[in-house]
Amino acid sequence: MNDFAALARLIQAIEPWRVHLVLVGGWAHRLYRLHPMANVPGYQPLLTRDTDLAFANQAPLEGDIKAALAKAGFNEEFSGDHRPPATRYTLGDDDAGFYAEFLTPLQGRSVKRNGEPDATVSKAGITAQKLRHLDILLVNPWVIRVGPDQGVPLSRPIDLQVANPTSFIAQKLLIQKVRPPAKRAQDLLYIHDAVELFGAALPALKALWEDKVRPALPKRTARRVVELSAESFSSVTDMIRDAARIPQDRTLLPEHLRAACQLALSQVLT
Repeated sequence: MNDFAALARLIQAIEPWRVHLVLVGGWAHRLYRLHPMANVPGYQPLLTRDTDLAFANQAPLEGDIKAALAKAGFNEEFSGDHRPPATRYTLGDDDAGFYAEFLTPLQGRSVKRNGEPDATVSKAGITAQKLRHLDILLVNPWVIRVGPDQGVPLSRPIDLQVANPTSFIAQKLLIQKVRPPAKRAQDLLYIHDAVELFGAALPALKALWEDKVRPALPKRTARRVVELSAESFSSVTDMIRDAARIPQDRTLLPEHLRAACQLALSQVLT
C-alpha cells in the first residue's frame, strides 16, 4: 500500500471528526506542497509513516473514533507505562507500517496530583498524548484540499486542516531541547525545507506570525521563539551538519542550510 492510499483510509475513517482534527508533524509538511503559495522544489519531501492528528483540549469529540479506525483496518499498539498507555493506530504488520497518533496540548503541570505524569488522555475511544507547545500548532490552521487530483484515492476531494507553516516552524524551535538528537536534526531540515518551499511567500508567513500566531502565545514564549530562531542558525553546528546529511536525493551544504534558515526566519519571526 502506498502512503497516499493509507492516508485516504485514515481520512475516510476520521471523517465525522475531521473538523476538530489538525494534521501536524511530517504529514503537514508533506501536504504543504499542495498549497497554492508553495514553490515545489525538484527534490522529494521527507517521508514519514506516522500521521499526527492534534485536537484542542475542549474539542467536542464524541462517538467512537477507535471503532471507526478498527473498521478501516487500523490496529492499536500500546507503549510505555502511562495510564492510559500511549497508543498508535497502525496499518501493516511491521515497524515500517503507516500509523496514526493523536495529540493534544499539555497545559499546566506535567504531573498529576497523585504524582503520575500527566502524559495521556482518553477521548472518543482513542488515547492521545499530551505535549507541551502543541497548542501553537492549532492556531489558525490552513485548509488544504486532497483528492484524486492530488494522488489521494478518495471518492471526492476533502479539505483537511493542516498546521500553518509559521506555527510549524515556531513549534519545532520550541521543542528542540526535549527531542532526541536524530529528531532535532530532522526538525532543522524540516524548517529549512519549509522556508525554501515558501521562500516567495515569506511576507505571508510573517503576517501569520504577527496577526495570528504571536498574539496567541504567552509573551515570554513568543520572545523565546524569536531568540531560538536566531540562536539555532547563528553558526554551523554538528546538528546542522547532521541535518544536511539526511536527504538522499540532493546535496545540501550545511552552510547553505544555516544561511537560508537564518535569512528567512529573520524576516518572518521578528
